[in-house]
Amino acid sequence: MDRTLHAKYGLKRVVNASGRMSILGVSAPTDGVMAAMKTGGQSYVEMADLADKSGAYAAKLLNAEDAVIVNSASSGIAMAVAAVVTRGDERASLKLHQELPERNEIVLFKGHNVQYGAPVETMVALGGGKLVEVGYANEGRKAHLEMALGARTAAILFVQSHHCVQKNMIKVEEAWEVARRRGVPLIVDAAAEEDLRKYPACSDLVIYSGSKAIEGPTSGIVAGKADYVSWVKTQLHGIGRSMKVGKESIFGLLRALDEYFEKDDTSEQERAALAALDALGALPGVGVRIVQDEAGRAIFRGRVNIDEAAAGLSARAVNDALRGGDIAVYTRDYGVAQGYFDIDPRSLQGDDLAVIIGRIQDIIGGKH
Repeated sequence: MDRTLHAKYGLKRVVNASGRMSILGVSAPTDGVMAAMKTGGQSYVEMADLADKSGAYAAKLLNAEDAVIVNSASSGIAMAVAAVVTRGDERASLKLHQELPERNEIVLFKGHNVQYGAPVETMVALGGGKLVEVGYANEGRKAHLEMALGARTAAILFVQSHHCVQKNMIKVEEAWEVARRRGVPLIVDAAAEEDLRKYPACSDLVIYSGSKAIEGPTSGIVAGKADYVSWVKTQLHGIGRSMKVGKESIFGLLRALDEYFEKDDTSEQERAALAALDALGALPGVGVRIVQDEAGRAIFRGRVNIDEAAAGLSARAVNDALRGGDIAVYTRDYGVAQGYFDIDPRSLQGDDLAVIIGRIQDIIGGKH
């Protein structure tokens, strides 16, 4: 891989074994996506026409009534909230910073009010919503939603994410049942989800990241029922103006969507990478096994367990050493306090896997 550009700006080489994370630039688009971005970026187009037709194209692929492409999933949350708060009213949208509509409560499970790089509640507030937390950190039931709905409710927001508490939480289909029965819009934040056609069928608006599962450029999609999407489009001339997406990103995302629905769920390269991690099991105090994504997505990772007494280092110490080297190796490190970290094979490139294995061998081997 050519590192000339990194060297020019004094940037470290990064090995991304953590997955499609925003702190590392999320994903590495294919040559086809980059070519679409180049062609689209170097051409002129009527942006309003592009917004409508790109949304319609994406909606068809997602089995949604309509969609609009935005610059990120975060902006999608803010714009979706603003849409249901203002109900597409142009004046209300333009005066959102001065005159909040009375019906602006956004009902959210406490266990879904997560920090994903920014707090969900910040995006809700940016869209003019007043957050109403329901349930508990480790429990969210239909009854909790029911009790919070009232005359000031603008929508229910359901966050489908690995960041959220998973146990004792109702499924999105159950939240959809409550929303339909009570006549309240349901917004689903499904930023990193893999099943892109599932959520338009059980929500009024669903938000996806364009650069995570889809592996497009930095962007987002808000898809769903046509009336609600039209309300979101109203925000393009309000708070959405500061979140506008460039034509090159729109063309790149459309190409990435095409490619997404053509590829296999798990590549042979990913399976081979997970198998190669078995070599780490020969190290003292190290065990490796394959685990599925904690939120149930069809994503499989290598879990590296570190027995501190036998290895001479804790999982946190090994992980810190990986990240702090001349080549920064980022693992999926949510479990270091419990003695493990995960290797996500989806974003590995070139000799990345060999670098990971070699570095772990050097770090732990140096203690023996």
